[in-house]
Amino acid sequence: MNASEYDDAAFARGKQKLLDSYRAIPDGATVRLAKKTSNLFRKRAETSAPGLDVSELHRVISVDPEEQTAQVAGMCTYEDLVDATLPYGLVPLVVPQLKTITLGGAVTGLGIESTSFRNGLPHESVLEMEILTGSGELIVATPDNEHRDLFFGFPNSYGTLGYSVRLKIRLEPVPPFVELRHVRVHSTRELQDLLDRVATDREYRGERVDYLDGVIFTSDEAYAVLGRQTDEPGPVSDYTDANIFYRSIQHDGAEPKRDRLTIRDYLWRWDTDWFWCSRAFGAQNPRIRRFWPAKYLRSSFYWKLIGYDQRWNIGDKLNAVKGLPPTERVVQDIEVPIERTADFVDWFLDEIPIEPIWLCPLKLAEPSPIAVAGDDETVQPWTLYPLERGKFYVNIGFWSGVPVTPGRPGHTNRIIEQKVSELGGHKSLYSESFYGPEEFDDLYGGEAYDDLKRRYDPRGRLLGLYEKAVKRA
Repeated sequence: MNASEYDDAAFARGKQKLLDSYRAIPDGATVRLAKKTSNLFRKRAETSAPGLDVSELHRVISVDPEEQTAQVAGMCTYEDLVDATLPYGLVPLVVPQLKTITLGGAVTGLGIESTSFRNGLPHESVLEMEILTGSGELIVATPDNEHRDLFFGFPNSYGTLGYSVRLKIRLEPVPPFVELRHVRVHSTRELQDLLDRVATDREYRGERVDYLDGVIFTSDEAYAVLGRQTDEPGPVSDYTDANIFYRSIQHDGAEPKRDRLTIRDYLWRWDTDWFWCSRAFGAQNPRIRRFWPAKYLRSSFYWKLIGYDQRWNIGDKLNAVKGLPPTERVVQDIEVPIERTADFVDWFLDEIPIEPIWLCPLKLAEPSPIAVAGDDETVQPWTLYPLERGKFYVNIGFWSGVPVTPGRPGHTNRIIEQKVSELGGHKSLYSESFYGPEEFDDLYGGEAYDDLKRRYDPRGRLLGLYEKAVKRA
């Protein structure tokens, strides 16, 4: 047993602490997590009320290498989860990009990565969930038991129907290395077509593709990043210290640029520099980086810096000293049908001065790993984040800020929401949202969500999804 794991008795103690903390929250008070860290980019109302104690629900309970499954506590980070499964040559089917994202968070708040074109989203590999509901019950939800409505309604509910306490997930085998090809293209339309072709064929120029994402630096400099699992020995690159992964992608050659990483370094290739966002803290300046301890080149440390800025408005105060307007944060991941990718990106690059942009194709897993006999495989079962079966989408991520539009707070984020809806897409709810109530209901479950809320949180102990995602209560 390694430091990422614990035994059944320790897990049982953690569950009891959780239940005791629920009972200690006064009647009428909103039930929240007593948790200092978060991977959400929306502010929430301050509260001094006691919260749910999840301090001992943060490890892997067991790994079954024969069955290729793991039992995992809800607050376990993917960093700890991978540390527990990789010694068996196994990893989760989708490992989100940042180490401190928790398994429970990726299921209730969605997640994505470069295996999503073949494995879908993290919640699709969940076989069973034990959930603390808003009414204080611990229930087990599976695709085919009496709580299947909650099983399929839990993803994208953001803790408004309950909190995952334990999850059983599928794993997949991986070899020790990943070989990369960085394929340069010269237009957004060319990148769209390339991603569509590779996602469909799962190969490029006769080589298998196991991982697929992309980066747009400018309208005429974009890359598809193709990864192939391999056990072939050979030299590997290191992007955990002085070298910066996203800069390594760039080249001007007609042929793909090749690279190799260990599987672990590949999984966390974006964490070291928070994609490219570490530049906001000076971490990519060579004169600063040479003195920056490698242990602080990670997303969890940048989160602390963001927390200081949110608490004291440091960035806006510095802008004011320089005579600059405050900044509207534009930190979003949106999804559009793959054939509308260039339409969105071209509009975005014309309207909003943010580069680079991350692209990640996805499709609901086929066949579904949780298919139930008798269910219609053509129907999309996930209640609160509907995606069409058999259809490719592209997740487009952009994370920066623009000057506030005078008299129009949230203007840039609002026009992004409008464009995404116009193109038949959705956006993730981890950051600020500005939808009206009716538009929000149309996009994120509406009446089906209300039915789940009435069954699993009848007294309204948890916030509603609109309150949490838009009103930021």
